[in-house]
Amino acid sequence: MIKSMTGYGKAEGVVENKKISVEVRSLNGKFLDCSLRVPGLYRQKEMLVRSKAAKEVVRGKVDISISYESLEGEQNFFINRKLLKNYYQGLSEVSKELNISEENVLGTLMKMPEVMRSEKQKLSEGEWFGIEKLIDEALVSFNSFRLAEGGVLQKEVEARINEITSLLVQVEPFESERIETVKTRIRKNIDEIVSKDGFDQNRFEQELIFYMERYDITEEKVRLKAHCEHFIKTMKDEQAQGKKLGFISQEIGREINTLGSKANHAEMQKIVVQMKDELEKIKEQALNIM
Repeated sequence: MIKSMTGYGKAEGVVENKKISVEVRSLNGKFLDCSLRVPGLYRQKEMLVRSKAAKEVVRGKVDISISYESLEGEQNFFINRKLLKNYYQGLSEVSKELNISEENVLGTLMKMPEVMRSEKQKLSEGEWFGIEKLIDEALVSFNSFRLAEGGVLQKEVEARINEITSLLVQVEPFESERIETVKTRIRKNIDEIVSKDGFDQNRFEQELIFYMERYDITEEKVRLKAHCEHFIKTMKDEQAQGKKLGFISQEIGREINTLGSKANHAEMQKIVVQMKDELEKIKEQALNIM
């Protein structure tokens, strides 16, 4: 069953007093283009996340976002109490000597060098283990979404392929009629050029054979039918087949174009136009198949 390149998946959970959210989105694209948005704390695991995404996505534009919200409030700084007391003692002595008020001394102390230091957070193994599980859950949800979308795509594309096959059957009644038209035209042209006594039956038959071979579409019909069957069979393959389906649709287009060039019949041309219309819609949908 085919997968759509468009997908969305999300997983949320609590890991070490943090509410973690992981989202995966994708759009169609010829190659894999993975974009990550993660907090600085998890950036060291970026290559691992990209590797996980590459195994699941294969191709397309993918956006992975990891965010968190602390449930207990984060304290990523500390106060150097010993240094603060030393600063206070020194400022108090100076204040007494100069008879200066100690009002707002705390605000001054907090601005002194090294009193407040930021504390760099560290990613624990337990926290990353929990986040990795959420990434896997988001990717499972993402793949389920793409499979569901792929099922819809497959039904639509298969219906259009079957329509092309059905239109091909409608061509058959006009084939013998077309040959008779060619016969009549050749005979008329010969009658205009030569008299009845000078009519060359052999030449007439040669011309007729030439035009019959030129307008014969037996091979095109066989190949077109085979390509349509191959297309449907390929869609049911478990592997990513978007590119292959694109190639097969090109081959289908070649056979349809040849049918059109050989048609030499108004009704057959109308059928060919309908086939081309169906094929264009198939090509549009094939762009979304992984």
